[in-house]
Amino acid sequence: MLHDKMIYYRKKNMLTQEELAEKLCVSRQTITKWENGVITPSLEYLIDLSHIFGITIDHFIKDDDCRSDTPQVTNTNQLVSFLVEAKKSTYASHKNKMNSLRKDSHDYSYHNGKYQYYDSFFGASFFSGQEIIYDDVHVCWSMNYYGKVLSEDFNSEFLKEALALVNEQRPFRGPEIYTRGEYTYISKIIGDFSTFQGSEDIYYRSHIVSWWNDKIRRRE
Repeated sequence: MLHDKMIYYRKKNMLTQEELAEKLCVSRQTITKWENGVITPSLEYLIDLSHIFGITIDHFIKDDDCRSDTPQVTNTNQLVSFLVEAKKSTYASHKNKMNSLRKDSHDYSYHNGKYQYYDSFFGASFFSGQEIIYDDVHVCWSMNYYGKVLSEDFNSEFLKEALALVNEQRPFRGPEIYTRGEYTYISKIIGDFSTFQGSEDIYYRSHIVSWWNDKIRRRE
């Protein structure tokens, strides 16, 4: 049940109800009601909770035992190749956009063989979202992300240029550094394909115009 997972993942992340409430800007009483099953968090809070807990929305709301996922075997090289292919074929290239799956969401999808890739995000100047890959019917890889546009000088086309340069050595976002004209894209990563955290900044001239953070967990 959803409320049982909330308790499990809150404790797993060593958070008190007060600390979780502070992160979500809600009262402790609201957390208590969620965990007792009195009320259910809205979709926006479910997204925030999945970011905090480092799990996918799919895993969070699916009615299964959160402590006993069945292992799935996935070929890493194939998965990396597919991820790069999918990223180049969706947001970065203005292709494969879907009708909104949820209210006000922006959704992209790409399929090839047994793999299905989905990218879904909310917002514009401040945004959050998630990328997921299914191996047949099982989630085998996911990435939660959020960010903010800080200036009117932000150029989405420049961002897409940088993201289109994704490769199998850095399959998460764009290159470590990319410059065109007065714009510079900088990406930093810690970890590997199985567990990764990263950040992304875009500069126009000498000032930052957007930032982006992400967290990846591969599920096998």
